[in-house]
Amino acid sequence: MKTTRFLFIGAAAILVSGMVFVSCKKDNSNKNNTSDVEIAESSTLAESDFNDVAILVDQAGISGSVDYRMANGAANLSQEGGLGSSCATVSLDTVSNTHTIVIDFGATDCLCNDGRYRKGKILASFTGHYRDQGTVITIGFDNYFVNSNQVKGTKTITNMGHNQSDHLVYNIQVDGQIIKPNNGGTITWTSTRQREWIAGEGTATWADDAYSITGTASGTTVTGSAYSITITQPLVRKLSCRWFESGAFSVSPTGLPARSLDFGNTGCDANATFSVVGINIPVVLP
Repeated sequence: MKTTRFLFIGAAAILVSGMVFVSCKKDNSNKNNTSDVEIAESSTLAESDFNDVAILVDQAGISGSVDYRMANGAANLSQEGGLGSSCATVSLDTVSNTHTIVIDFGATDCLCNDGRYRKGKILASFTGHYRDQGTVITIGFDNYFVNSNQVKGTKTITNMGHNQSDHLVYNIQVDGQIIKPNNGGTITWTSTRQREWIAGEGTATWADDAYSITGTASGTTVTGSAYSITITQPLVRKLSCRWFESGAFSVSPTGLPARSLDFGNTGCDANATFSVVGINIPVVLP
């Protein structure tokens, strides 16, 4: 039986970059534009790195490897992709009451399938089976680096069981830091999300999976600029579609107006609406 992917809101963070492009055209303030760019870069990096470690742990728990499911050199529709590399070793302990996984990329940079260099260890512990209500998965790090950026902190995934709609629900919390190389500063990232598996749980294929995501996040950039992200309408994503099919989120830089992106409810398409200070701008997402 398949296990659910650790789908998160990383795609939404990437879309912040598109929001910055539009907001810069409407706002001539260099300070505002610089803040937007820093927030886009920081949130995208944090979302990406903390999402990837959960996918790697999922891969390791299923197959004992983080180097699989590649088709013609590209990841298939399933969310795990082929992030890792054969240079990583995986150690599993499924005998102890608390199961553990150690993914070791070694002490020197290892070029992985996604084009990123990794080194160090990802550490994970499981209090029970992934699909069991109450199971808590805790992910931490031991000198873990991605493209020379050190990833620190914890990611905790808690199985909340099935809700009244009989959908499996996971709470996902991150309290982390990304330390840039060469005294480039530190990014902080805290997020609390709830992911509801709204379709595809009972099948053996990934392409019919769909999720609804709610929650908030906050962080600081390398220069200390603070911001918060709030999902104002649940983000609905089908794995068969590259975009969110519905929902909206806002980004609020400290001292600046909130920016929002609304994916509408027209299904799998690239159309969305960017809004700031009462101005609504149709955009086509990458």
